[in-house]
Amino acid sequence: MAGLLLAACALFSAAAPLRAQSTPPAAAAPARPNVVLIITDDMGYADLGVYGARDIRTPHIDRLAREGVRFTDFYANATTCSPTRAGLITGRYQQRYGVEMPLSADGATPDAGERGLDASPYSLPRLLKGTGYATALVGKWHLGYSAAQSPRAHGFDSFFGLKSGYHDYWHHNDSRGAPDLWENDARVEVAGYSTTLIADRAIAFITQQARAGTPFFVDVAFNAPHWPFQRPDTPSRAVGNARFLRPADSLANTRADYVSMVEALDAQVGRVLAALEQAGVARNTIVIFTNDNGGEWLSDNTPLFNRKWSTWEGGIRVPAIVRWPGRIRAGTVTSQVGITMDLTASVLAATRTTVPTDAALDGIDLFPVLTGAARPSARTLFWRSTQARRDMRAVRDGDRKLVVEGNHMLLFDVRRDPGERRDLARLEPAAVRTLKQKLDAWERAVDAEARARR
Repeated sequence: MAGLLLAACALFSAAAPLRAQSTPPAAAAPARPNVVLIITDDMGYADLGVYGARDIRTPHIDRLAREGVRFTDFYANATTCSPTRAGLITGRYQQRYGVEMPLSADGATPDAGERGLDASPYSLPRLLKGTGYATALVGKWHLGYSAAQSPRAHGFDSFFGLKSGYHDYWHHNDSRGAPDLWENDARVEVAGYSTTLIADRAIAFITQQARAGTPFFVDVAFNAPHWPFQRPDTPSRAVGNARFLRPADSLANTRADYVSMVEALDAQVGRVLAALEQAGVARNTIVIFTNDNGGEWLSDNTPLFNRKWSTWEGGIRVPAIVRWPGRIRAGTVTSQVGITMDLTASVLAATRTTVPTDAALDGIDLFPVLTGAARPSARTLFWRSTQARRDMRAVRDGDRKLVVEGNHMLLFDVRRDPGERRDLARLEPAAVRTLKQKLDAWERAVDAEARARR
C-alpha cells in the first residue's frame, strides 16, 4: 500500500508542472492594422470587371473583390472631386465647411465664393498621426494651395502629387501651363506618366514603413481616369496644357483611350498590392478601393442614370471594395449603403484611434457589418450640387430616394430601380413630403454651420 501511495504521489508531482505549462499565456493585443486607401477619379460604376465591365480588364482590382467585400450601394460624398475629398478628410458633410464645388484648376484665380479646406485638429490624417501612424498622401489633393490648406497642414507626414483638379499626365502642367507636381509644398520635376509615378511613391512609402515597423496610412489618390484622356503608352501633350478649350477637343478622344488609362491604373494597383506582399504586411493591412464621383462621358455607369455633376445615381454611386484578411470573409458582396465619409469613421475605428467628441463625425463605422458582427442597417444620406448652373439635391432614406432638380421632385426605389426610370412621386406623395422635409432640415443645419465658419 505504501508503495502505491508513493507511486501516486510521484505521478501527481510529475503531472502538476504539466498542468501549469498547459495554461495558455495572456493573449497579446493584435497589431494595429495598416491602411491603404486607393481612390480613383471619375471612374464609371461599370468600369471594373467585378462591376460588369466587358471591354476593360482589371484583374488586380477584381482580385481585391475576390479577397474581400464588394459594395453594391456605395456613394461618393459629392458629384465632383473637391467636395468628396473634403468629406473624406473631415468625416463630415463637406457643406459644413463651404466646400461644394471643385476648386479652380490652378488655385490662382479662384471662383467667387469658393474656398479650400482649412486645416483642423480632427482631420483623418491628423488623428491617425496623433496616435502613432505614419501618414502620406500620394496623388491628387485638390483642396487648396495655401500653406494652411496643404496636405501637411492637415496631418500628412508627406505629400507627392498634384494640387489642381487635373493636369497633363506626361508634362504635369495645370491649366495655366504651370508645373503641378509637388513634393510636400515645393514644386518638383519628375519624368513619367502620373499614374505610374503615384504608384512608385506609394510603394516606396509602404516599403519604408514596413521596414521600420511603423503602422501606416497612405491615401493613394490616382488622378486617373480623369481627363485629359492621355494614353499610358503614347507620350503626348494635353490640349491647352491640361484642359479642353473647345467641345471638339474632347470629342477627339475615344473609349479606347479611356480603357487604356483604366487598365494602366489597374496594373499600378497590382504593383501596390504586390508591395504589401513583398514587405510582409499584407495580412495586417486594410485595403480600400473607391472612386470620388460618378464617371464622365467616356465612362460606363450602367445600370445607373446620368453621370458626374448630377445627384442622379450615375453621378454619386461608385465602386467600393474593402479587403481585411482574417476579418472580412473573402468573396462577399454587401448591399449595406455607405458613403465616402463612412470610410473615415471606419478607418479610425479599425485603427483604435480615439475620436474627440468635437470631431462630430457624420460617417459611421462600417466594419461591424463587413465583418459579420452586425446586420446591414438603413441609412439616410444627403447630397447637394449647385455646380455648372445646375441646382440639384437628393436624399436617400432606406430604399427610397428623392431627387430635386430645379422645381421637379422625383421619387425612386433605388434598390429595385437603380436606373431611376420609374418615378413614384404620384403614387407616394406622403413619402415625397417627408423626404423633402428631411432634406430641408439637413440643408438648414449644414448651412448654419458653414455660415458660422465664415
